[in-house]
Amino acid sequence: MKIDAHQHYWQLENQHSDWPSSDLSKIYRNFLPENLAVHLKQHHIEKTILVQASPDLRENEFLLELAEQHDSIGGVVGWIDFVSEQFHEDFNRLKKHPKFVGIRPMLQSIEDDRWIVRPDVKKNINILIENDFPIDLLIYPKHLPVILELLDEFPTLRAVIDHCAKPNIKDREWDSWAAEIEKVSKFKSVMCKISGLVTEANHDSWEINDFKPYIQHVLHCFGTNRIMFGSDLPVCLLAASYEEVIQVVNENLVKEMSVKDRDLFLGENAKRFYKI
Repeated sequence: MKIDAHQHYWQLENQHSDWPSSDLSKIYRNFLPENLAVHLKQHHIEKTILVQASPDLRENEFLLELAEQHDSIGGVVGWIDFVSEQFHEDFNRLKKHPKFVGIRPMLQSIEDDRWIVRPDVKKNINILIENDFPIDLLIYPKHLPVILELLDEFPTLRAVIDHCAKPNIKDREWDSWAAEIEKVSKFKSVMCKISGLVTEANHDSWEINDFKPYIQHVLHCFGTNRIMFGSDLPVCLLAASYEEVIQVVNENLVKEMSVKDRDLFLGENAKRFYKI
């Protein structure tokens, strides 16, 4: 089964989100299943993982309603407030939905870089572990040492690093990101999405080879059974089309893979991680 393990839908008239903003003209419009369907058909992708884009409980209802209406949505990674006294109640309610498959706190947007290791947050991280429920980590390279601290305390936490932790490809930053992502990869319960890289490069002048060292390093660290493909549509449109995102992974990774490893990267790993 081929799976796009990271994409978004949003509706501008929804009252629970103020993103994307109007200055992001390439993506400032509604993106719904009909906008992705043609790409899924063209690339023979059967399912997607629909990921939240707004830190609001109402977003879960919107995404899960879409999931009920469209078979192409294999699962929803939603949002719950980890510091809320209601976390356990909200989690228990949402996880009853068969397509609620993960939670993503938006760490990149939180002012406190150490938020994820706050005691009140860790209390609710424990609930995820008790339920064998995964977390998506939306982070920058600066967060990787904090994630290591979290994993040292919770080594069985099932987590996936979104967008390879967003290395600064535009300025070719490498050393710190490469060292820290390798340390994170030592935790066998952690996976990594090869997604969202085009928006970390120069939006107007990136080249296919710009991504190769980053993708190959993630492959080296995590191996073929702990990486997933994600398009990050429609955010990717800030820098590349869906077809160009496919080309980036094909040229820098997929064409060199065995059939077995290709199947793992393009779907089977996501199917296992999210229990699709």
